[in-house]
Amino acid sequence: MRTYADLIRGDFEAYIADVQDYFRCLDEERTRVFVEAKEVSEEYGRFVEAVE
Repeated sequence: MRTYADLIRGDFEAYIADVQDYFRCLDEERTRVFVEAKEVSEEYGRFVEAVE
């Protein structure tokens, strides 16, 4: 076991770093989509007001 401890530790640390990057990416995309949805909703509201 000890023979591979450094290799396993390195792989685990790389895995955790990748998971953190993935969640950061998801958070950024979630934020971007919420902003986009808000803008589209506001545009739709202006459209509805214009046609009524």
